[in-house]
Amino acid sequence: MIKTYILDFDGTLGDTTNIIVKTMMQTIEELNLPKRTHGQCSAMIGLPLKQTFTDLYPDFDHCIVDDDLGNKCADVYRRIFDINNTPEAVPLFPGVYDTLKELHRRGAMLTIASSRASATLNGYVKRLKLEDYISYVLAADNVTHAKPHAEPVLKTMEDNGLRADECIVVGDTRFDIIMAHNARVKAVGVTYGNGKPEELVASNAEYIIDDFRELLDLPQTLS
Repeated sequence: MIKTYILDFDGTLGDTTNIIVKTMMQTIEELNLPKRTHGQCSAMIGLPLKQTFTDLYPDFDHCIVDDDLGNKCADVYRRIFDINNTPEAVPLFPGVYDTLKELHRRGAMLTIASSRASATLNGYVKRLKLEDYISYVLAADNVTHAKPHAEPVLKTMEDNGLRADECIVVGDTRFDIIMAHNARVKAVGVTYGNGKPEELVASNAEYIIDDFRELLDLPQTLS
């Protein structure tokens, strides 16, 4: 039976694409790095912040973002993000609030496992009034190995006394699906976020949904 939903935040619960991509592009401009497109930037969402930039600049354009420059990118990004992060900048996706409320009413445990830092992640949970429904929040700085490593799921299960067959991961990118499978947990891919539907299929997500409200119709017994 599905006892616990381990939820991604960016691109699954919260519509953060615009603020993330805007901040990435402003960081790139400030540091005079080769320009990147909206699509290239959004494809990095879901990774830890420094890795977002190191993976964005592999060995081409005569520019490689190494460890030191990656740290600098992350510092500049955080400073600019704090400016961009106005109260109205990040809404919930349609149907998210009511679906979480209904899943909670049904007795499900709702958790978050995110590559976002705990300060902003906990801030969003509070700002978006999710505290009554989300009982456990795991951020990037709460683990040693971030997505797609299994640790965020394994730690969630360990801290809450859960088994793999009682949990399901819900996320919008292949990193979420791979993380789930690395922990031997099944996964739901949502198509409205930052990942491409074909990547969710290629990652062998057990379920793919186009609307968060479809979680209410999933079979409760995981075969």
